[in-house]
Amino acid sequence: MDFLDPDLQAYAEAHTSPESELLHRLNRETHLNVMKPRMLSGHLQGRVLALFSQMLRPRRVLEIGTYTGYSALCLAEGLAEDGLLHTIDVNDELEDMVRGYISQAGLQDKIKLHLGQAAEIIPTLQESWDLVFIDADKKSNALYYEMVLPHVRPGGFILTDNVLWSGKVVEKYRTKLDKDTQEMLDFNQLVHQDPRVENVLLPIRDGILVARKK
Repeated sequence: MDFLDPDLQAYAEAHTSPESELLHRLNRETHLNVMKPRMLSGHLQGRVLALFSQMLRPRRVLEIGTYTGYSALCLAEGLAEDGLLHTIDVNDELEDMVRGYISQAGLQDKIKLHLGQAAEIIPTLQESWDLVFIDADKKSNALYYEMVLPHVRPGGFILTDNVLWSGKVVEKYRTKLDKDTQEMLDFNQLVHQDPRVENVLLPIRDGILVARKK
């Protein structure tokens, strides 16, 4: 994810509203104590997620891929008064950390954590989604997209993370076209050609593909 100019990245973050003190602590603890901290959404992307939520005022949000809970807290910032966010992750080793930060944020009644395989849990959630954030195992992006799209309300959004794949979706940033990169290229094209949505790929951090259901 280090293919963007670090000075431009720093400038963008310096001109973005700061993360809260709680999010800052979660950010720091993740980098100090959790493997693969690059998976954290972080300051700039977190503010983008919060902004989408604040614009939409969603009643129902689905997040596929919780990690340490940073993005869930951001997505919950704009929830409607009766809003609820469902977040799914396969890693139960981070459960205590995630629940702890949800509790500190006072969102234990607004965020419901599900542990297990997303493909098995998603069909059990009988909801109409206003906003979906896909940030889990990348090989399953297309599966999750197709599973949730029929249940996204017209005008609702699906956001998918890491779609620039550390720049490797562009030939000059890769040494070879490996299977993972090809799968990301195929997914991006799938969404781009889908007549059910309007889409824009935002070059923020590692890329966020935004699809709005028609």
